Amino acid sequence: MGTVLAPLRKIVVLIAIAIFAASCSGVFLPPLENNPWEVIALDSDAALSDIAMIDSDHGWLVGSQNTLLETFDGGRSWEPRTLDVDDQKYTFTSISFSGSDGWVAGLPNVLLHTADGGQSWSNIPLSAQLPGSPFMVTALGRNTAELATDVGAIYLTEDGGRNWKAMVEAAVGVVRNMLRNDDGRYVAVSSRGNFYSTWVPGQRTWQPHNRENSKRLQNMGFAKDGTLWLLARGGQMQFGESASDYEAWSEPLNPEVSTSWGLLDLAYRTPDELWVTGGSGNLIASFDGGETWLKDEAISDVPTNLYRVKFLDENQGFILGQRGYLLRYTGGAANQPIA
Repeated sequence: MGTVLAPLRKIVVLIAIAIFAASCSGVFLPPLENNPWEVIALDSDAALSDIAMIDSDHGWLVGSQNTLLETFDGGRSWEPRTLDVDDQKYTFTSISFSGSDGWVAGLPNVLLHTADGGQSWSNIPLSAQLPGSPFMVTALGRNTAELATDVGAIYLTEDGGRNWKAMVEAAVGVVRNMLRNDDGRYVAVSSRGNFYSTWVPGQRTWQPHNRENSKRLQNMGFAKDGTLWLLARGGQMQFGESASDYEAWSEPLNPEVSTSWGLLDLAYRTPDELWVTGGSGNLIASFDGGETWLKDEAISDVPTNLYRVKFLDENQGFILGQRGYLLRYTGGAANQPIA
């Protein structure tokens, strides 16, 4: 009887392994074959906030603790720059350039402007009646920029910051995240993630929208085609189905349901290739518009939360983390999992 049971036990074990493997499909993501990101550990423990390039080689990086860094080699190396502002410790939250005309916004209330690519910076005075604090600045041309505050006030200057025009009549409330599309549209997530708001140039006020389900919103932004994407608590994401209907959404999906880390940011390199960052060095990618996902395991040992991913074009991208960690896109990603 023992000689008969032994082969049966082997068959049962093989069946159990097959069932377990099938059940893990979608639970643990397959890994990327090649990692296209170079890890750069800066000599800083600052949390990095934003990055902007004047051209493919020359750019600037900002963050907490008055962090302002300049690169002349496409982001491979960075040099700290000191601003003659005051003894205040600032957290620079946003930087943007249009040609050599650039702006930096931060907390507590600070707005800087350069007209010469950063060789010199001017501290732009802000009104004490400014609703909220500077949150995001977008350079639009010579001496021209839009400034959005952390309560959704939006202002436009066309004379280097001497005069400002209010673009909306009322603030939207404290926001967690905000993003501006290239066509001037905005989307903002409320501070507690309970709802989101949109604004289109020409509208007098922000338009509020209820979230899709019980999952609180973490972040939102625009895809290449102008539709929205959203990240919610618990590693959930959704994609908009219309560039004009901000409440038409795909079914929620969890790319890797086995993980407990949150999704923090998302960016498209191409219309079909997108990257999503998370806590504890987690980085996932899709090469088919979000249908299937792969995990960049080579990054998982980087001791930082990956707060922001930003592609300046298809060939140049960066991921910003805390404790001075920066990832630079080097290309050559293989969209095939390891066998």
